[in-house]
Amino acid sequence: MPVRRTRLKPFKACTKCKYLVPHEVGKCPICGSESFTDEWSGMVIIIDVDKSEIAKMLDIKVPGRYAIKLGV
Repeated sequence: MPVRRTRLKPFKACTKCKYLVPHEVGKCPICGSESFTDEWSGMVIIIDVDKSEIAKMLDIKVPGRYAIKLGV
């Protein structure tokens, strides 16, 4: 029986603000949380929070890469 390999996602998501960071980061640079998960899906990248309707809808105040859903 073949072994199914799952590819590790390149980022982990902060469980408080959903900010995506590399696995070696220990503290979220946005909210300071030390709680992360690898269980996330979807990604949104916000460049200009003032002009972004998506940032307003998701209540994102800082530009960056965010998970859309946690606990997949």
